[in-house]
Amino acid sequence: MLRPKKSLGQNFLRDPNIARKIVASLRAAPGAPVVEIGPGTGALTTLLDERFERVTAIEIDSRAVQLLKPAFPRVEILQNDILEVDWNRLAKEAGGKLHVIGNLPYSITSQILFGLIDARESVGEAVLMMQYEVAQRLVARPSTKAYGILSVAVQLVSRPQILFPVSRNVFYPKPDVRSAVVRLEFMDESMIPPEMDRAWVRRVVRTAFNQRRKTLRNSLKELALSSEVTLEESISGRRAEELSPEDFVHLARYLQSGS
Repeated sequence: MLRPKKSLGQNFLRDPNIARKIVASLRAAPGAPVVEIGPGTGALTTLLDERFERVTAIEIDSRAVQLLKPAFPRVEILQNDILEVDWNRLAKEAGGKLHVIGNLPYSITSQILFGLIDARESVGEAVLMMQYEVAQRLVARPSTKAYGILSVAVQLVSRPQILFPVSRNVFYPKPDVRSAVVRLEFMDESMIPPEMDRAWVRRVVRTAFNQRRKTLRNSLKELALSSEVTLEESISGRRAEELSPEDFVHLARYLQSGS
């Protein structure tokens, strides 16, 4: 039995019924390239290996890699830090968009999500287990407490959906919080037009939400690239949490061009 490492944020899934439910949520065809994040003891890997022809599992823990390789000879087991994975290269090597699945470490969930967002052209869907509060942020609507930077970033490029909650009792060790399984269906065309700089849009979103209690008139002053750029009255008096993802795209374009 693999002893969980707290430093790696390991909480191993122990319930086979939940594992089956998670894998069944993946919409990939049998021959599609599937990538598992953090297989750990192989709770999901076992089912993925049975259902799909091309499975790659990325695991940072060398102990787990040593156990997984002989147990799953058909699965490509890669020892790597998930935050350093080149998703675009994986998709190119696979010859198609990736279908990503995994039980995410709570401490780096947001970083993993932003990595997938940046590689959205290479990812078709992602079925991910995460902290329930983070899942709520992904699907949050404007003018709600949970709505923020992550909500906008995810909704600009995908259609997020909470599939089902997961009790803390199905993990070893038990986490302090409950979890949820989420599906991200990445859109063929994001809300950000190809000619726009994604980094600029993200900067506008981050700046607005970093001072979310201020009106946009005050929180975005530093981003006006021209002295002639002033926010329209209909927007300037609002706060970041009131704008939809599409509104932020229009706002970013306006701040950059002044029109």
